[in-house]
Amino acid sequence: MAGIGFELKKLFRRKGLLAGLRAYGCAGILCTGPMLLGVLLQLGILVLCGWAGAAKTEQDLLVCMVTDTLLASLTVTSLFAMPVTRFLADMLYEEQEQLVLPSFWGANALLLAGGCGLYGLFLLVSGATLLQGLLCLALFAEMIVNWNAMSFLTALKDYRSVLIAFAAAVGTAFGAGALLVLLARAPALEGFLFAVALGYGVMLMLDVWRLCRYFPDRQGSPWLFLRWVDRFLPLALTGLCTDIGLFAHLVLVWLGPIGVQVKGLFYGAPYYDVPALLAFLSILVTTVNFVVSVEVQFYPRYRTYYSLFNDGGVVGDITAAGEEMLAVLNRELFYTALKQLFTTAGVISLEALVMGYLPLGFNDLMHGYFRTLCVGYGLYAVGNTVLLILLYFTDYKGALGAALSFAGAAAGLTALSLRFDPAYYGFGFLAGAAVLFLTALLRLDRFTRNLPYRILGQQPVVAEEKAGAFTRLGLFLERHSLQKKEEA
Repeated sequence: MAGIGFELKKLFRRKGLLAGLRAYGCAGILCTGPMLLGVLLQLGILVLCGWAGAAKTEQDLLVCMVTDTLLASLTVTSLFAMPVTRFLADMLYEEQEQLVLPSFWGANALLLAGGCGLYGLFLLVSGATLLQGLLCLALFAEMIVNWNAMSFLTALKDYRSVLIAFAAAVGTAFGAGALLVLLARAPALEGFLFAVALGYGVMLMLDVWRLCRYFPDRQGSPWLFLRWVDRFLPLALTGLCTDIGLFAHLVLVWLGPIGVQVKGLFYGAPYYDVPALLAFLSILVTTVNFVVSVEVQFYPRYRTYYSLFNDGGVVGDITAAGEEMLAVLNRELFYTALKQLFTTAGVISLEALVMGYLPLGFNDLMHGYFRTLCVGYGLYAVGNTVLLILLYFTDYKGALGAALSFAGAAAGLTALSLRFDPAYYGFGFLAGAAVLFLTALLRLDRFTRNLPYRILGQQPVVAEEKAGAFTRLGLFLERHSLQKKEEA
């Protein structure tokens, strides 16, 4: 969501309290809207299930199927998300827009082929019926395209289109679910699962339509982006490891002592999942703050500093610009951490009062999970912000090291915590998030201590093309498609 900062600068140039509130409101809606709409969709479908008189087991199975499908699609697409964004940025910079859309379809083809094959095998042995499996697979395929399209749309800074598409998906899912189950009396589980798939199908059509409008010219190989995956493989692994670190503790708790086998291979842990979902919402303030404070304040100094290197600036100007850039960066990171600290403390303080008014059935164990995970997600949010700054300075190896540490620590320590009393389960993720925060912060401090050396002394004189496994796969697919055309 970083690029929205360029647009927000126009709002922040206006003086006054109302202008500031409008700018923060714009950032909040566009950055957190899709997340909040996704939560609203899950909760709304559950409310409709209750109105339809669906059994508790059906409601739990619906939640498990939708959650597993969304997490699986996010994990699969995370491998290509960052390299694809870098590819798109390079193509726009080189004014090669005609090469963008073919690569979008190529990325979808590979992700769908690999992802649907693996997830289809899971569904075959999961215990789902044929209709349930087909609906889950359809939702999975739709979300592969949706997450991939969001990578392109956010790189284009078209956040309003992303928000509109999510809102259309939620509205369609609610409407279709009400018509099918409440009026047509269709089976609740299959009816609402179809409604969710239909809603995200509407989102898919809107996203693809928007991309086709942006890039009407389509030339070149659909496998060109695979060269960027090889060239920026640390970016691909960073995205994958970050998602693994975020989701591993949920999956491990599902399989632990408090996990519930809903049906076949569909597991859940309601005592843990609900606090985790609500605690995750506490980091929205850092999402907005990163966009507004770090982007709007930091990026102009960042651009000035690197422009002096590119445009022949003198040493004195470069040194002064570098000191100013790092001073602004340190200040904004400090404010980001401070705001998240106050938010986390406030949420924990008011948690018992607020949860008492919500019909969520919180017990002492769930209250403990919520407080622990609020701290964990707060550390993750600030650590992830530092990781993104490492990517700004093209320290891809440092970012990958932090993401690997996060994934390993969050998964390993959560698995270790399952051997102890259930009250300690959330501490595995908390410790993993602390590892991410400390690793990324120490790496950023070390990297920026002698930034001119990092910029001048470690840059390659000649860029070498890396022909790895992904590039060879692209060449093979390109030759195969040419042979098909010749035979036709």
